[in-house]
Amino acid sequence: MHYYRYSNAEVSCWYKYLLFSYNIVFWLAGVVFLGVGLWAWSEKGVLSDLTKVTRLHGIDPVVLVLMVGVVMFTLGFAGCVGALRENICLLKFFCGAIVLIFFLELAVAVLAFLFQDWNQCCGAYGPEDWDLNVYFNCSGASYSREKCGVPFSCCVPDPAQKVVNTQCGYDVRIQLKSKWDEFIFTKGCIQALEGWLPRNIYIVAGVFIAISLLQIFGIFLARTLISDIEAVKAGHHF
Repeated sequence: MHYYRYSNAEVSCWYKYLLFSYNIVFWLAGVVFLGVGLWAWSEKGVLSDLTKVTRLHGIDPVVLVLMVGVVMFTLGFAGCVGALRENICLLKFFCGAIVLIFFLELAVAVLAFLFQDWNQCCGAYGPEDWDLNVYFNCSGASYSREKCGVPFSCCVPDPAQKVVNTQCGYDVRIQLKSKWDEFIFTKGCIQALEGWLPRNIYIVAGVFIAISLLQIFGIFLARTLISDIEAVKAGHHF
């Protein structure tokens, strides 16, 4: 025969709703990433012809954005529901997945640094890396208007232009390589990062520590809530 009793143990509303608010940020960020990714594919005509997805032979940055959005949306949803419903399985899933999100956020931060205009770089090792992209490659099978071009972030800025020219990289790589540096940056972003990182090591360390503290705080909230839920359940049975 089982007996039930009530104990003084209870789930902290403070931790519960603080964790819920914490995960709302992840969920909203996931929605934003998904929205940006779908908008980008819509502009490229992928959504109107989904068969183009299977013909992507190169690296499409939109895929990375969509993957980040799906992961963050899933994690935020699981964390919110886990906190509100006091579901231990979902909370444990959140604790495990948040480590992955930490490295994902770190990678996004690094990519953001790599493709800033002030980094003055193009491609991982140079402008020719964009041949790996289905929209920018120079193959005869490509009918994209961006064929043999580079993204506008690779263009050498014109001080006289007040509005960003997003078509400045079109057809650049059709010209002789000796003329490329007149229009675009020719140094690879990996080389640029190797030169930039030592000069900004304290900034990078500060960002890394801040993100780490946020991740640790989320894990602390989840583990505390899990402990409260387990204590309540244990107190109801003996």
